[in-house]
Amino acid sequence: MEDVRNTYIFGRELGRGQFGVTYLVTHKETKQQFACKSIASRKLINRDDIEDVRREVQIMHHLTGHRNIVELKGAYEDQHSVNLIMELCEGGELFDRIIAKGHYSERAAANLCRQIVTVVHNCHTMGVIHRDLKPENFLFLSTHEDSPLKATDFGLSVFFKPGDVFKDLVGSAYYVAPEVLRRNYGAEVDIWSAGVILYVLLSGVPPFWGDTEQVIFDSVLRGHIDFSSDPWSSISSSAKDLVKQMLRADPKERLSAVEVLNHPWMREDGASDKPLDIAVLTRMKQFRAMNKLKKVALKVIAENLSEEEIMGLKEMFKSMDTDNSGTILFEELKAGLPKLGTKLSESEVRQLMEAADVDGNGTIDYIEFITATMHMNRMEREDHLYKAFEYFDKDKSGYITMKELEQALMKYNMGDAKTIKEIIVEVDTDHDQL
Repeated sequence: MEDVRNTYIFGRELGRGQFGVTYLVTHKETKQQFACKSIASRKLINRDDIEDVRREVQIMHHLTGHRNIVELKGAYEDQHSVNLIMELCEGGELFDRIIAKGHYSERAAANLCRQIVTVVHNCHTMGVIHRDLKPENFLFLSTHEDSPLKATDFGLSVFFKPGDVFKDLVGSAYYVAPEVLRRNYGAEVDIWSAGVILYVLLSGVPPFWGDTEQVIFDSVLRGHIDFSSDPWSSISSSAKDLVKQMLRADPKERLSAVEVLNHPWMREDGASDKPLDIAVLTRMKQFRAMNKLKKVALKVIAENLSEEEIMGLKEMFKSMDTDNSGTILFEELKAGLPKLGTKLSESEVRQLMEAADVDGNGTIDYIEFITATMHMNRMEREDHLYKAFEYFDKDKSGYITMKELEQALMKYNMGDAKTIKEIIVEVDTDHDQL
């Protein structure tokens, strides 16, 4: 047991993931800055959870040294938390850099994709499946023009041997491969996720779209990919060919990481440097902002549903909250779900818990439970949307001002002041400050 705070001074929060909070830390002696992913021990309820964290540390040690993988500097464990000290990536998220630059071409997309697939190749060669590749898990090391892109989160990664089959449902809805949803998959899932990222890099939107996770999953299983609407008519046939081969429904027909890296479009200068349609950047901004705003709107709607609408959900909450504390613990959720006829593995219950626990305090309160369980199609009901709008529109002017939106985003901890300003700019499509 060694307290990380003996060696490092903790600064501001950098991000909040599914399984922990990342802080900026400074080494007391060298004054060098790092990122520290802190996982609260109270969230590690059983041997499986502890094993998951151990595996993440092992995998990061195993992969450290590769140019495109964030370097693990050390791991500390005390009574309260497990802390992973990693190199600090100060260059921002993948989308943020693209959007900030403005000029964007197929060649730039190919360069980014090459780095992402190099990570996949390195993982697979070293016997690791990442299982959660998405743009948010890639950060630039620095703001320098030639900064490498770094894969940062290995919390869902696993060791594998050729022929191993996995069955647990992991990953993020937009990027998940069809065979994951069928619960029978191997390393090919990483190529699929990288293919989805490439589709977004070229068009600004994901290939499988929907208002709810279930709708997105259905779309993934149907497998229809749109290459006809804009901007695809102006994208090279070579780029389209690569995306199609990375998104083959049958994993056996999908390209391997080496084959992707050897594709003509991926070779140095194989892709055009002609700027892509500006609409691609606009869409990408909207996609990024939507993901952040959706969480806030859902929470507001949950707080404003009528008693009749939430009666069933209330009963469900009560039946799980066995100690009547007003919050649900992991053990209560695990015990309560089977009674409702839900068969989930321990890791899936953990994922559900983490997803529902918006404020990251290790328990699900009443509003978090309602938010997580009410059907997303309520978002489409006009009266609910109006209630959400009314909530934001504090002065009842019929418009949501920048100030009002900023207050709501601050209230729900949707990021630092800079992030919130960016979301607001992206949402204000006609630039009238309303």
